[in-house]
Amino acid sequence: MITQPAGSIVQQVTSQDSRLSLDAVQDVAAFDKPEAEADSSLEQVTSVSQLTDVKPTDWAFQALQSLVERYGCIVGYPDKTYRGNRALTRFEFAAGLNACLDRVNELIAAATADLVKKEDLVTLQKLQEEFAAELATLRGRVDALEARTTTLEKQQFSTTTKLFGNVWINVTGATAGKGVRFEGPAGSEGDALGRFFATRAPITRRPTTLTAQDPNITMSFLTWLTLSTSFSGKDQLVTQLAAGNGVSPYNQYASAGFYNASGVPFLDQTGGTVNGRADFVIHDLFYSFPLNDAVKVTIGPRINWYRHFDANRFNFVFNSGASFDTANSTQSNSIDRGSGAVVEVTLSKQFRLTLGYLGENTEFLPSEFGFNTSSNPKFGLFGGTNTASAELIFSPTSNINLRLQYNHSRIQAYGGQVGGAIGEPIPYGYLDAGPGFSNGVVGGGLRYAIADMFGVNFDWMLTPGLGVFGRYSFATARLNPIDQKVRTQSFQVGVGFPDLGKKGALGTLTFLMPMDITKGRTYFASGGGDGGTQYELEASYFYPLNQHVAVVPTFYAIFNANNFNSNPTVFVGSLRTQFSF
Repeated sequence: MITQPAGSIVQQVTSQDSRLSLDAVQDVAAFDKPEAEADSSLEQVTSVSQLTDVKPTDWAFQALQSLVERYGCIVGYPDKTYRGNRALTRFEFAAGLNACLDRVNELIAAATADLVKKEDLVTLQKLQEEFAAELATLRGRVDALEARTTTLEKQQFSTTTKLFGNVWINVTGATAGKGVRFEGPAGSEGDALGRFFATRAPITRRPTTLTAQDPNITMSFLTWLTLSTSFSGKDQLVTQLAAGNGVSPYNQYASAGFYNASGVPFLDQTGGTVNGRADFVIHDLFYSFPLNDAVKVTIGPRINWYRHFDANRFNFVFNSGASFDTANSTQSNSIDRGSGAVVEVTLSKQFRLTLGYLGENTEFLPSEFGFNTSSNPKFGLFGGTNTASAELIFSPTSNINLRLQYNHSRIQAYGGQVGGAIGEPIPYGYLDAGPGFSNGVVGGGLRYAIADMFGVNFDWMLTPGLGVFGRYSFATARLNPIDQKVRTQSFQVGVGFPDLGKKGALGTLTFLMPMDITKGRTYFASGGGDGGTQYELEASYFYPLNQHVAVVPTFYAIFNANNFNSNPTVFVGSLRTQFSF
């Protein structure tokens, strides 16, 4: 009995489909050397252990050729080519010999040993001795391959980090033709960055009202760089960096607490602290992992609320010209990013439930002024601005999504006022304790507000080229310590035109009411206007030039800006070029 030279992996590597799959041996079956000559050559055995190559005239070559012809060990290279009557390296020869050893052992194991000639066994024995070192090396390599293959089968994944990038370049302009009334601090007419609190007149205690003129055209950029790391292939650690310098022109008209809201393309922003400087900041930092096939958990110090709630296929910011008002519901959440956890549960094929709790930790608000409360020991994860959210998604078909939403928020007051960037669901302007309670210079008198918001959001693909979408929400905020309520509502409706003019393109037309004050207008130190209600019309066209580059022309019209019926209509035009990699 000849000892089995290698395991099953050798058969896979060296004799797959009876061919030598190493870059090994030529088609010796095609040689026309007669068997008689091969047999007679066995009587001329000399040592070949010192030879570097095995030539066609060597006894070993001729012996192996005879075995190949008799037992069909190998038929050529894997590509079924014949490469001539050339010399073989000792390792090529050893691979061919190994294939013949396998074949003979198969015949013996199958109880067909009578088909194997005794002199062939002697020849194989001699060849094994002459090429023992090469066979051992071959088996060692195969054993290493087997070990590596076993490891790969057990660990189908290795830790990897991928970089994804987005760059947006915006050219934006706005005009009203004449002055636009707004509410904000005295002297801020030409300073869009100076309206981060509201004031009341010392005597009348009415909100300070000023007039802004048309801004100049701007060109700005925003970039997001996202590092996505996985340790198991199913989890994901996301670190997103952001930098930009956008101070969009419409902000020149905005009342205090309306910054980056109406008339501002969502991607025309700074990305970091609102100062117009291109400082890199951590935009998102979170870790997601599955508990099982139905439950996914996300935890982290800076989770983007909008990654998990209030999505809509027709005004996603990456493939539309959505403004801050239409990218999501204007009342949806009092924070953008926060510390905490989100749990997403697949209840069935049609129903999904998302639950989350986040304490405010937003990259564009300065910590030195008391923001980023979840990481500030004065407030902590539960004592500052925070929100608890729930969303139930019903998708009866792939063409329809219906989302029911609820948010409960605690909104921290700053300078005795509630609102601004963490003011939702008010959602815009600043609230104080009212004319009879607040400080006559900078408003105030509040400690915090407790708010509840209910909303509905849907999108429906009527045909492959036409869809409709919309949102409605209403909210109540209770002001502490005066125990008074403010109620607001909002809506938006729109139509979408997927693949308009080109596959991947999207045209959208949207009409919305960002904030209608139904109760408590007297508590608005800014944002209440003269009793009017603002409306907006938006049109955009996302046109991909290729997989990585797109252009997005956008047009907005804002009616009754800042809730002043007396204000002219403001028009905004923007052209965005975006790069994705």
